[in-house]
Amino acid sequence: MTASDTHRQCDLAIVGGGAAGVLVALQALRHAERPSRIVLFEPASVLAEGIAYATPWPEHLLNVPAGKMSGLPDQPADFLDYLIDSEAIADVPREVLAEQFVPRRHYAAYLRQRLEQARERSVAVLEVVEQPVFALVPHAQGVQLRLDDDVTWSAQRVVLACGNSMRPLPVPGADALPPAQAVEAWDYDGVRVLAGDDDLAIIGSGLSMADSVVALAAAGHRGRIFVLSRHALLPLPQAHGASVTFDPQPLLAMSLRQRMRELRAQADAAVARGIPWQSVMDRVRPMGQALWLSLSEADQRRFLRHVVRYWDVHRHRIAESVHAQVAELERRGQLQRHRARLDTLLVQESGLQLHGRSPDGGLPPLTVGAVINATGVETRALSMRNPLIRQLLADGHARPGPHGLGLDTTVEEGGLIDGHGQPQPAIRVVGSLRIGTLWESLAIPELRVQAEQAARRSLG
Repeated sequence: MTASDTHRQCDLAIVGGGAAGVLVALQALRHAERPSRIVLFEPASVLAEGIAYATPWPEHLLNVPAGKMSGLPDQPADFLDYLIDSEAIADVPREVLAEQFVPRRHYAAYLRQRLEQARERSVAVLEVVEQPVFALVPHAQGVQLRLDDDVTWSAQRVVLACGNSMRPLPVPGADALPPAQAVEAWDYDGVRVLAGDDDLAIIGSGLSMADSVVALAAAGHRGRIFVLSRHALLPLPQAHGASVTFDPQPLLAMSLRQRMRELRAQADAAVARGIPWQSVMDRVRPMGQALWLSLSEADQRRFLRHVVRYWDVHRHRIAESVHAQVAELERRGQLQRHRARLDTLLVQESGLQLHGRSPDGGLPPLTVGAVINATGVETRALSMRNPLIRQLLADGHARPGPHGLGLDTTVEEGGLIDGHGQPQPAIRVVGSLRIGTLWESLAIPELRVQAEQAARRSLG
């Protein structure tokens, strides 16, 4: 940056250029009613990729059919329109494509194209600054943003869209392992490089594990794959079939125990009628935030302690083809699941030796060539490694959200709440940082709504 401090001012600053940040920028451009200066801060050279959509590999599929992945709330078929107009998926009829799980790499390209189109038509101006923001300091006229090298910007409004970060491996000394022996599941190229004859271990059994397994298989991995997690539950598949018609509204008045009993009963009833149980989860899907907010604090704690992993595998499902591939590797014995908590990781001449604690105490030491961290998104505010999040918490400009998850925000507007419990009207939050307040806050259906709301209110 060579501009003077006088020129480092904007109407709206967006921190983060992954899917959430790009959706905010897109909506700000679409809804701007007067000339405005919008600045998006993202150190990565390519926008819209973040973690989920950074993979270039075709085996990494969206977990939702293409027809339901529009980034625009008012145009529900927009992503499908993009795929057809751009010929990204050739020779597939529209009605068939709407039900397909397409490679994730197409989604980032879709968001970038829509952003450029909005940029060309808008009265507002969008600039991209390829630098991270290390500090936000609210003041009477707005917010000061501090970048590296003592560069500062001033914004009337800020939208915080930092995206996701991976939990560290839950074992002492893991961060000192050589890069060739410890790879994060979101390092898509790094995972593929591990493919070969050596046995490998994946810590975690969720969506990132599935990504790693299909990537290793596509790269020709021949060794065994040990999957370790506390519950050893694999993601469940999506399904096609008829829809259930039960009314989910009464769930809002029930306790957690009553809700779980009712959902099990509805799933059993659906299966008895030849309807996939998945349709029950699809029926309650739009009510995710309302269901969380209507739980008592005690029941929210019970959910996080006893239910969350079972909820996740039923709620966050994977494409049927991906599930079938993982299941086949397990049937052949190449993939082996272990219900265990990683306890010790030792570097030896023969590789890495893993020791885990299992409920029955029967897990022998495992020797592997490398370990893949697939422990998932870090949701605990005090454990997040993002320097900006740490600064906001340390300076009292933010506080952890309910149950220590994400950052605390107002329910309706997503306004950041400071350490004294006061909303900060100049700073709004979208995406995964709102998980403690809303729970459902990571997927595109939530992101697209939050992005539009934040953009309208920040430029209104």
